[in-house]
Amino acid sequence: MIGEVLYRQETQDDFQEVFELNRKAFGQQNEAKLVNALRNNLNIFIPELSIVASKNNAIIGHILFTKINIKNDDETLNESLALAPMAVLPEFQKNGIGGQLIKHALDTAKILGYQSVIVLGHEDYYPKFGFEPAEKWNIKAPFDVPSNVFMAIELVKDGLKNISGTVIYPKEFETV
Repeated sequence: MIGEVLYRQETQDDFQEVFELNRKAFGQQNEAKLVNALRNNLNIFIPELSIVASKNNAIIGHILFTKINIKNDDETLNESLALAPMAVLPEFQKNGIGGQLIKHALDTAKILGYQSVIVLGHEDYYPKFGFEPAEKWNIKAPFDVPSNVFMAIELVKDGLKNISGTVIYPKEFETV
């Protein structure tokens, strides 16, 4: 066991440490730059859904949910959330921190009144938290991706009822 880990909303004082965390976790700067870009888009950024895990006042994990839309065939836009990115420092991986970040963020999103979350992620990891292939709701990615890694979760009963179509990610995602 790694001791006590605290989960809380990210603050402006955390930005540089979160940048370094993402750079180390992914071995490159793309995701770190994505977090910065998403934070700067006030139309999609939700401060309460930028969550850090800290141990001894050091940030060891981060998760970000931002607003996205699902565009139906009739051009109707339905709001949802994107889970991306999530990172844990390499030396703290495989200790359940990512899972706790996901649970904390999903609970927070539900409290804030959001109905659903979309994730492009590992097919064996995200289903542990209730994610299912988005094709179950006839929701498609805006790019070619295997259906088993493009997933969704309803935060409330029937959160995706009568919603189908293609996910529209904010332009910031095009940088990754």
